[in-house]
Amino acid sequence: MGTVEAKFSAKDVMALRQKTGLGMMDCKKAMSQCNGDMAAAEEWLRDKLKGKMEKRTERAAAEGRIGILINGSNAVITEVRTETDFTARNEKFIGTVDAIAKIALASPAGPVASAGEIDTLIDDLRITTGENASFARGENLEGGAFGSYLHHNGKTAALIQIEGQADAELLAGICMHIVAHVPTPIGVSEEDIPAATIDQIKTDAIIQAKESGKNDEIAQMIATGKVRKYLEETTLLNQMYVKDPAGKTAVKDVLPEGVTIKKFVRYVVGID
Repeated sequence: MGTVEAKFSAKDVMALRQKTGLGMMDCKKAMSQCNGDMAAAEEWLRDKLKGKMEKRTERAAAEGRIGILINGSNAVITEVRTETDFTARNEKFIGTVDAIAKIALASPAGPVASAGEIDTLIDDLRITTGENASFARGENLEGGAFGSYLHHNGKTAALIQIEGQADAELLAGICMHIVAHVPTPIGVSEEDIPAATIDQIKTDAIIQAKESGKNDEIAQMIATGKVRKYLEETTLLNQMYVKDPAGKTAVKDVLPEGVTIKKFVRYVVGID
């Protein structure tokens, strides 16, 4: 009985290699197993190698890239992690991050879950790179208008949601401020700071003042000043805008009349 030859050529193997990023021998074996069916061979490779890649999920993945996508009154920010900066700068990895952001944009508002198409894309990354890739997090925002900033290395980014109309360049500048300012803003305004945090700052300040011999009235004044300074340093609207050379203009003062900041999201790769 004669041997049945698979109906595929070297060009087919090369096409599968370019599509998957895997070695020629793996691609040739897959084409042989699937009798030259390209789609079936790709699925065969995924199933064969997925188990192998899952063994690597315990390895640290502190590199990666952030994706941001804005479409009208909808915006999303996502983070995909991997093990090495080399892989994070790879065109396929960057393309996958962009594809995941597009999928996330169609998800419900709020935290983005890793499931379905996102899981498939992450599996493909693990297979083609040999690294422990993962979908770290994502958030979908709806309503209003948006601005964003993504650092050139893709590792730090901010997304801002506003009500009203503001110049895109200004919103990008405020997002750059959110990324660059030290200390990092922890809320838009004092309303976002937990009451317990404010109470603790007051209590500590009063105790310190009294221990140094201050009376109750002076201790209260010192505590009020400590709280004011804390809010100026940690709330976005009250921070001095980093793009003001003089360092004397607060973020709230660069906003056009009628514009309010509803929310901002700041990501740094590898830091939750």
